[in-house]
Amino acid sequence: MTADDPFDYDAALVACARGDQGALQQLYQREGRYLLGVALRIVRQHQHAEDVLHDAFISIWQRAGTFDPSRGAGRGWIYSVVRHAALNRVRSSAREVPVDEEASAAIQDDAALRAHAAAADPFELRADLGRLQGCLASLEPERRNCILYAYVDGCSHSEIAERTRTPLGTVKTWIQRGMRMLRECMA
Repeated sequence: MTADDPFDYDAALVACARGDQGALQQLYQREGRYLLGVALRIVRQHQHAEDVLHDAFISIWQRAGTFDPSRGAGRGWIYSVVRHAALNRVRSSAREVPVDEEASAAIQDDAALRAHAAAADPFELRADLGRLQGCLASLEPERRNCILYAYVDGCSHSEIAERTRTPLGTVKTWIQRGMRMLRECMA
């Protein structure tokens, strides 16, 4: 697999829904290390991140039939499943896990570089990132910050409420409305 090797995530998910274990294996081989980085960034401990990744792939296998390509890309759906599994793991544990920030930063940097190198069309990626940046800039600062805390830092809604000193319900509303505005802007 190279960066120039096209891969149809949507078709792989459809194949998983039909019971094709090879398709799930291809998804794991192609994205497993990056998804582990996503989980590690959120749960902050390697063993827990591996558990999250395992649980997420079981969920991907079981829920592949619910994937709807009209609502988003297959690759994004897979990352969303892992992210939600990691956040659920953090929420369910009542204790904080110490962070080795240097190792975490190295993994995040490596994953970001690999993801960038794997982009099919660098021009299109830059164009999309430019549009996203413009759309984010159009949001009110409070909404933008809540979205960035949630999707970049992996914070839960309650953590965001704590950081911003804003009621939890307000944070949830800002994120929901902000994401709706971003989807409309990016469409």
